[in-house]
Amino acid sequence: MRPSLTIGRLAAQAGVNLETVRYYERIGLMPEPERSAAGHRSYLPEHRVRLAFIRRARQLGFRLDEVRALIGLAEPGRQSCAEVKALASNHLDEIQAKIADLTRLEVVLSQAVRRCGDGAAPVCPVIEALGGGQGAMRSDGIV
Repeated sequence: MRPSLTIGRLAAQAGVNLETVRYYERIGLMPEPERSAAGHRSYLPEHRVRLAFIRRARQLGFRLDEVRALIGLAEPGRQSCAEVKALASNHLDEIQAKIADLTRLEVVLSQAVRRCGDGAAPVCPVIEALGGGQGAMRSDGIV
C-alpha cells in the first residue's frame, strides 16, 4: 500500500490553506482523491507535487485557466515547449505592461506627494492628482 496524506497534511506540505485544496478539487485543477473506508480523503505524493505546481504558478501570477493549460501541457507525452513558451510569453507581456503602469503611477504619486510640502497648501496636490480638485466633490460623495 502506498503512503497517503490527509488533506491537512497535504495542504501543510504544499504551503496552502485546506480550503484551497477543496476549491482546486471543485474546479478540477486537482483530481479527486481516493477515499478511505471511513470516507476520508487519501492523497498520494503525486497530489502534493501537483498542488505545489499550482501554488507556484499562482505565485507567479498565472490565472486559473492558464494554470489548467500548464497542467495539461505537463502531462506525460503532452509536453510542448512551444505551447508553454507562448503561454509564458503572453503572461510576461502582461506583467511588463503592469510594471509600466505601476512605474507611471509611482511618478505621478511621488510628484504629488512632493508638492504637498508641509501640508499647509490651500489645495492638496494628491487630491488634484486624483481628479478631485476644489469643489469637485461634495460631502455626500456626489461629484
